Amino acid sequence: MTGWLGPEEWQAVALSLQVSLWATLVSLPLGILVAYALARWRFPGRQVLNGLVHLPLILPPVVTGYLLLLTFGTRGPVGSILADWGIVLAFRWTGAALAAAIMAFPLMVRAIRLSIEAVDPKLEEASATLGAAPVWVFLTVTLPMALPGIVAGAILAFAKAMGEFGATITFVSNIPGQTRTVPSAIYAFLQVPGGEASAMKLVIVSVVVAMGALLLAELVGRRVAARVGGA
Repeated sequence: MTGWLGPEEWQAVALSLQVSLWATLVSLPLGILVAYALARWRFPGRQVLNGLVHLPLILPPVVTGYLLLLTFGTRGPVGSILADWGIVLAFRWTGAALAAAIMAFPLMVRAIRLSIEAVDPKLEEASATLGAAPVWVFLTVTLPMALPGIVAGAILAFAKAMGEFGATITFVSNIPGQTRTVPSAIYAFLQVPGGEASAMKLVIVSVVVAMGALLLAELVGRRVAARVGGA
């Protein structure tokens, strides 16, 4: 691929992979916790939490990016505190990872939640009656049985993060070598004469990654269905 893509194009692909990987890995533990809470717990504000989780799917991505800039910018309530600690997210690749994670979070949580809901609660209750603590029940019963859905959620989140554009460009701009991911690079190439060829190469990369992620998620989803059907 390095021979087919030019240095600038490959740089965008490498940065997108880096951003998407970190966005997925960092948000996965929280995604599992939120999915479990929505699937198993009943508490005041549950629907509010569910609404907040899915809000990035409803809001325009530019609005999400602007809210991130207001919150995590160097003058924002959270960003100013992080800046005092030497952590700057706005106009950095780490900010791109944050934006991508937030936009991909609903897809991750939904896939994991459906997988947890497919686990028979009686199995968890049986383990609890044998004296297992709730955390141990989750680690030894719920988590292994929901693993295919967790993998599917992570794959979908990774693919979504690879294609994130609106929130990312609003929060971290489009700086070559720093925040220019594949979607941002495609946009930039289309703004200059003769950039269509480079844009098309990155479009092909995006399609291949997206289709590969969907196929993997479908295969994992079939495993979940087979497990539930055979239970």
